[in-house]
Amino acid sequence: MTTAPSSVTARERDEQVAGRSAYRAVIERLSKASVDKHWEPYRDIPWDDPDFRVDPADPRWELPEVDKLGGHPWYRSRPAETRAAIGLWRVATAMKIGLQFENLLKRGLLNYAYRLPNGSPEFRYVYHETIEEGHHGMMFQEFVNRTGMPIRGMPGPLSVVAQVAPWIPLISTELFFVFVLGGEDPIDHVQRKVLKDGRAHHPLEETIMRIHIAEEARHISFARHYLRNRVPRMPAYRRFLLGVAAPLVLGVMARIMLAPPGAMIRHFRIPPNVVADVYLRNDEAKREIRDSVGKTRELCAELGLIGPLTRRIWRAMGIWAEPRA
Repeated sequence: MTTAPSSVTARERDEQVAGRSAYRAVIERLSKASVDKHWEPYRDIPWDDPDFRVDPADPRWELPEVDKLGGHPWYRSRPAETRAAIGLWRVATAMKIGLQFENLLKRGLLNYAYRLPNGSPEFRYVYHETIEEGHHGMMFQEFVNRTGMPIRGMPGPLSVVAQVAPWIPLISTELFFVFVLGGEDPIDHVQRKVLKDGRAHHPLEETIMRIHIAEEARHISFARHYLRNRVPRMPAYRRFLLGVAAPLVLGVMARIMLAPPGAMIRHFRIPPNVVADVYLRNDEAKREIRDSVGKTRELCAELGLIGPLTRRIWRAMGIWAEPRA
């Protein structure tokens, strides 16, 4: 049994990969790490341990401060059992959307790998990542099942539109890996904040988050290094098109990952004015959206994908922030 990481795992380091040999060395290191340190959801998570039982009334499910609804007077005035149930619904929905995103991601990765030539170092790593994402989907779905809640995940129309994502690598692998970062960075950002908030967390949720963070660090690193290696080699017109598409993809993905689930709002009859106060008119919530794509925004700036025109798109999508000095 491989125990879950005991502390918040450090992010994979970025390296300069201008040379093909340096890039290849990074991919081979990530592949080796996937062999040396990985987790099996039905081996390494004690699902049937009494301490891991999912009780919807457990106060540890109450929303943390990172979710702005948790501090609203309406939420604080609900009975303790209702506050816990809302928090559990929120966690379960995030996991359901996460497994749906990773389903799209796995199909896209396999479409990408299908065309890779013999000897490509990316092939092995992409299969490592696909296997790990499959494990994540299993542990997310198992968690959702154990809540007993009618969790749907993505809204139906959005789920239908999302089916185009696995085909993006056939058009642009660079855009596909921007899409990958658009789904993985916001969740990684929130999970790291949750684990550092000093609260007592349910051991099942905490174990799943720690495993997810540890393995997603490699997935995020691969996407970043792939873009560092490929984007500078793209023709100018394709870099421009990628620069236009990137903020559109990232803005939409961040909201999908972090927005309150409509089914939860309806189920618990959360008043529209509360939703507006917490998520629509709340500067902290807007900043959370911006911050969740901060590292990808910095990468896009580094790669020359942000100019006077594309910066306007970042602002229009609500995800622009001035680069750090």
